[in-house]
Order: sequence, then structure tokens, then C-alpha cells
Amino acid sequence: MTKLLLLLFAAFKLGKVGGTAITMLVSLGAYALIFGWRYAAGFIGLIFAHEMGHFIAAREKNLAVGAPTFIPFVGAWIELKKQPMNVEVEAYVAAAGPFIGTVAATAVYFWGREQQSELLLAIAYSGFFLNFFNLIPIPPLDGGRITAIVSPRIWLLGVPIMLAVMFYRPSPLLFVIAIASLPAVARAWRHWRDGGSEDPVYYAAPLALKLGYGAFYLGLAAFLAVMSDAVHQMIQVNVG
Repeated sequence: MTKLLLLLFAAFKLGKVGGTAITMLVSLGAYALIFGWRYAAGFIGLIFAHEMGHFIAAREKNLAVGAPTFIPFVGAWIELKKQPMNVEVEAYVAAAGPFIGTVAATAVYFWGREQQSELLLAIAYSGFFLNFFNLIPIPPLDGGRITAIVSPRIWLLGVPIMLAVMFYRPSPLLFVIAIASLPAVARAWRHWRDGGSEDPVYYAAPLALKLGYGAFYLGLAAFLAVMSDAVHQMIQVNVG
């Protein structure tokens, strides 16, 4: 306990980075109580990789951004203090999170295969599933922000997907995300019904760019779906 207090005190002195360290330690402790500290550390590490993808991409686009903040059993986020000026920047920042997160999960997967470690495979599975879930095409999830460059109307497709996930794996967090998405989905519905489009200047993007992000989204989603299922079956076989 004394060591934990010293770590928290040191984190306070680090300012913005300290906030990340504190919330990361709190999340680590919460997950460790249920899953053990080794799994908790790996899972927190993969969440951190995902959020740092967003952070680095936002910096590349000259957006003011805060360091990642963690909330136990919810995840983490970065605060954009300056919003993207167009849908291309929004899609770029959104895509960087699941991309880097997937790279990190894949590295853990190969490490787990090499070491024949069920723990590492379990951590990799969590990373694959986390990033796959984030690709549901509905705001405020990354998938909704990526697919917006193709068309915000794709959010209407995200509604039945979200409902299916909520039915398959009920969770208060999913309910909160569904509620948060309602205003954006309602706007997409009105514009689809009226035959118009949302903010044509903000959502203007070359066709080649739309196709590129569309291909990226489908490819990443397919890879994560396959890996989530494959690693889950691998873990079940090992446990059996």
C-alpha cells in the first residue's frame, strides 16, 4: 500500500502525464482484483496502445489533445481540445487507434504462440475483440468516425449491429454508447429521409479517399473478426 501511495504521489507531480498514470494505476488495480495483475497489465497495455494511436495521429494533424484517461471497466479516451476541421482529419485520427491497437494485439498473439502461453493468448484475444467492437459503424465509436468519410448514413447500419451486440452480450456500457449515438443517428436518418446530406463542406472528400478508407475499414474489421474467433477457439481448446 505504501508503494502504491508513493507512485500516486509521484504521478501527481507529473502534471498531465500524471493524470494518465493515476487513472491507469486505478484501472490496473480494478482489473487485477478480478483477473489477476498479469492479465490486467497486458490488457491495460493494449488499451494504452490503442489510445496512443489516436494521440499521435491527432498531434500529426496539429490538433490540441490531452493525454489518455482511463476508467475501469469502461476503457480510456483522449480529449480533443480542438475538433477536426473536416471529415478526412476525423477519419485519420479515428482509424489510428484501432490500427495501432491491432498491431499491438497481433504482436502479443505471436508472442503467445511462441511462448505457448494461454495468458498471452487471452490478452491478445481481448485486444482483438476490443478493437473489433470499436469498429461498429456508429458514433461515438471509432467505426462511426471512420465510416463517416464514406457517408454518415452508414450509421443507420450500425444501429442493428449495436442492438445485436447488446442482445448477445448485455452491458450497461453498451446501453450508454447506444444512448450517446442517438443524436447523430437521428440526424443521419433525417438527411436520408429528406434526400439531403449533412454539412456538405465538412463531409466533402475525394472519391479515391472514400474508397481507401472504406477498404481499410472492411479489411481491418475482417482481420479482427477472424482473429477474435480463431484465438477464442484456440483458448477453448487449450482449456478443454
